[in-house]
Parts: sequence; C-alpha cells; structure tokens
Amino acid sequence: MPRQAIKMRESITKICRRYNYKVIDAAIEVTGRDFLLKIWKLIASTPISVAINHEEFPLPTIMNIYYELGIARTMGKETMIVKSIQSIHPSDLIRDEYIEFNKNFDAEFSKFLDHVNAQAEHYELMAEQLENNPLLSIDYLKRAYLITGNVKLKKKAMALLKNAKLKKRAKNSVEMLAVRF
Repeated sequence: MPRQAIKMRESITKICRRYNYKVIDAAIEVTGRDFLLKIWKLIASTPISVAINHEEFPLPTIMNIYYELGIARTMGKETMIVKSIQSIHPSDLIRDEYIEFNKNFDAEFSKFLDHVNAQAEHYELMAEQLENNPLLSIDYLKRAYLITGNVKLKKKAMALLKNAKLKKRAKNSVEMLAVRF
C-alpha cells in the first residue's frame, strides 16, 4: 500500500471518529467465508462508502474499488471518492464529485459528513411521506437509522410493517428482510 494511501485512510478514519462513524475495511474483518459476500454484507450494514483512489494502485485493485462503490450506490448508500492529486478519475464518473487529498481535505471531507448527517432528516421525512409504500418507506428509515443510530427509526419500521398487515408474509419476503436492521 502506498504511503500516501495509508495517510489518506488514516485521515478518513480520524475525521469519521469525530462524527462517531466506525470505519470498516473488508480486509480487516475475518470471517473465513466468501470475500465478496462479506463485502456485500459490510456495505449493506453501513451508511457511507468511501472509495480511495491512488495512482500507484494496480488496475485490478482500482477495478475492485469501483465495483464496490457501484454496489454501495446500488444499495442507496452515501458515497464519496477520495483521490490523490495525480490519480485519474474514471471517465464514467467524470460528473461525480470527489475530494482530493490535499491541504483542504479535512474541511472538505467534514463537509461531506455534514451533508450525510443532514440526509438522515431527509430520509426520515421521505419515509413519512411514503407510508402507503411500506417497502420504500422502510428503506428510507433504514438509511436514516444507519446514519444516526436512532433506535426509534427501527420501531417506526416495525410499526409500518404491522400497520401494512404484512406481518403474515413469509419470513424471507422482501418486506420482512427489509425491516431487519
């Protein structure tokens, strides 16, 4: 791992701790199971996914990073790309915002986390407005919960499930799986 990439990760971790976010890295978690399945589960359990791009990363590593970023976006996670100054931003993501690891990094990454925290309120509001669509409402409550850790949001999701009279659905139905967070 390039020295600067290690510094990038350390800076991200330090700032995340100030916001009470625990940084999880799939390489650190050891499950003894399929690595890709582990990555999917870790992404599902987090509110934010940060991709680090450095010019010294080999191409297979960069491909994995952007694959994981795609998974996170598909799951509706808040995402950010943190890149070294000389790394190349992929052409498919040219319109995406990113944060360069430079002298302004701490302030810029903190702004991103402030935005994520504000999103939690928006997600809770969306959940309330979509009460006639329990599955989507539960998804928004889960997003807000992952950001805030507010247990009341879990209770709201369970109440939605109960009021929608979906409790008798199969244990592996989409609604029952969605409400387990």
